[in-house]
Amino acid sequence: MGGLDSGMNGVPDLGQVGDAGHAGHARHAGDAGDARDAGSAVETSRMVHTDTLSRPLAVAIMGPTASGKTAAALAVASALPCEIISVDSALVYRGMDIGTAKPTAAEQALVPHHLIDILDPSQSYSVRQFRDDALRLVGEIHARGRLPLLVGGTMLYFKALRDGLDDLPSADPALRARLDAQAAALGVPALHARLEKLDPETAQRLKPNDAQRIQRALEIIELSGKPMSSLLAQAAPSPLPFDLLPISLEPSDRAVLHARIAARFERMLAEDGGLVEEVRKLRQRGDLHLGLPSMRCVGYRQGWEYLDGLHDMAGLRDKAIAATRQLAKRQLTWLRSMPDRQVVDCLSPDIGRLVLEIIRRKLSGPGSSQAG
Repeated sequence: MGGLDSGMNGVPDLGQVGDAGHAGHARHAGDAGDARDAGSAVETSRMVHTDTLSRPLAVAIMGPTASGKTAAALAVASALPCEIISVDSALVYRGMDIGTAKPTAAEQALVPHHLIDILDPSQSYSVRQFRDDALRLVGEIHARGRLPLLVGGTMLYFKALRDGLDDLPSADPALRARLDAQAAALGVPALHARLEKLDPETAQRLKPNDAQRIQRALEIIELSGKPMSSLLAQAAPSPLPFDLLPISLEPSDRAVLHARIAARFERMLAEDGGLVEEVRKLRQRGDLHLGLPSMRCVGYRQGWEYLDGLHDMAGLRDKAIAATRQLAKRQLTWLRSMPDRQVVDCLSPDIGRLVLEIIRRKLSGPGSSQAG
């Protein structure tokens, strides 16, 4: 379930964050961008560009899957003129709606959204593309006098935005195809063993079955003649042209988050023909396969394997829920490594209000210090 989360957080379900149209082309259905009153718009424009901040502000609303990021973002957007930038590697794909918890058109009409439904599932979307798009969009939103909300759970995207990117070589389709063929013939662990000899530092931090990252590390070695670890060590930081306020939605009780994850997947199986039917339609296209980033998304991989007869419906359910719980664990681990984040309990019944208070304190606070 790679999409932005539904409002399963004790507050009214305010819909989900989404985007219609290509990167940088927001959906302005109805008068979503003008729904806030003129006084609020003037106030927010003044705060975003006032001397109380050394630079314009953007807000990151982060959290594990099913933490209620979407409801929190829409609560903020109902009080301040905002635009939402999706930070989700699954929501970029068209035709993948149920398994990504993609918002409906009505939900998207509540506020302008960006970076949803911008690619066909046969295409790839790199971290560098996301960073370029996000930086451009933040600038455009600031120019409109609105507050950018970067909302989602793809932590690699947040890291790239905050820390900048290295100068690694771009992907080479022919080389990638050759590595795919080697992985199929020899097995991914064999490629991992090769990486251990060429770049032991990178190999140590990758699991032996992490095909995508292992192949990328080998690709970099072949293209640059240097191990990825040494190239990353040489990378210079790339400061942001705006202040980024990181707000992290984290559960005080992880068991409750796990229950939300399970309940949401059950709804996905039952919704509008269900996730399995959505995966079936994608398979019938004939040009998609499990090697693509889109089909490796949690829920889609397990649905594909179910249609291949590798497990029954109970197995599909158990595997997808387990994979989503593992994803949430990784997301929380990454979030807790950020000492400057502002933490909000995602189980609070007042999550939207709490997030809004943090943002307002930051906007009205002295200098560029974080709200506490």
